[in-house]
Amino acid sequence: MTRITIPEGKHAVMYVFEELAPKLGPAANQFADAVYSQSSLPLREFEAARMRIAQINNCQLCLDWRTERADEPTPQESLYEAVQNWRDSAQLNERECLAVEYAERFAYEHLGLDNSFWERMHRAYTDAEIAELSLCLALWLGLGRVNNVLGIDVACEL
Repeated sequence: MTRITIPEGKHAVMYVFEELAPKLGPAANQFADAVYSQSSLPLREFEAARMRIAQINNCQLCLDWRTERADEPTPQESLYEAVQNWRDSAQLNERECLAVEYAERFAYEHLGLDNSFWERMHRAYTDAEIAELSLCLALWLGLGRVNNVLGIDVACEL
């Protein structure tokens, strides 16, 4: 159920971003486009972190989405299934687990990211990769929640 009125025949997400918020929506769309088209993170890590945020936000649109890149193999569904129980999964490598853990902690306990966590992150990721992953998480967490809160995460297809 949408929590705002979407006119008949309108694409809900596009309507919100382009017509209801014409000064902010295009900037949000540019940010999203940059995350999906310019990220240099390996696709499996990118998708594992994205899926964890989708699960946390309970954004149906995000849960159903699968990112594809021409230069990397599309992750198999087993990756997405492994994310929910990432601590016990043999499907995820160290960097993928860290990406998922960071996503979860970014969403739930950003004030509790301790030195031990950052030591593990710095052993696996460069500062540039950490910054990039952080920006991706910010986009997914924020816009996924917008979609879910407004009820437009199930009212459209991308």
